[in-house]
Amino acid sequence: MQKVDDDLLVRAQQGDDTALAALIARMMPAIRKGAAVYRAPGLDFEDAVQEGLIGLFQAVRGYRSAAGTPFASYAATCIHHAQQDAQRAALRKKHAPLNFSVPLPDAENIPQPGPEELAIAGERYADTLQRMQTELSVLERRALVASLHGQPVAQTARTLGTTPKAVANALARARRKLRG
Repeated sequence: MQKVDDDLLVRAQQGDDTALAALIARMMPAIRKGAAVYRAPGLDFEDAVQEGLIGLFQAVRGYRSAAGTPFASYAATCIHHAQQDAQRAALRKKHAPLNFSVPLPDAENIPQPGPEELAIAGERYADTLQRMQTELSVLERRALVASLHGQPVAQTARTLGTTPKAVANALARARRKLRG
């Protein structure tokens, strides 16, 4: 454990940012060592380091030299307790769904098609519609459109005035023609 200069500690307690940065640099090995020990599902290494830094800030704010304990020991205890509390919180059963879930991708991270891809998709769509008009019979077209709208075969058969088998056969022929 690094020995901490009393002058450095007093300046950090008074709000000197450079003194606080030097204090953090001296205590960082202890923080990182504790972070490696207190990892858990829902508490990764970086989170445990952050919790250790919070413990160090609390130590700087709450340390009183009159108690007789060296600051380095007091700070190490505060860091240890902060990381241990974070580990306990992460291991609570109420956090299990968060700890073991898979994040959904952000809308920004999903690649959006560019103008070229949109133009190609539009051409394919127009080509498919043209092929449906020229290659499919009226029954095949109606059965396919009803199927694309989620209509069951039996309901499509009633609507078209035919048997479910005829609709199923028309769908099979339409799919085969459009694939080829």
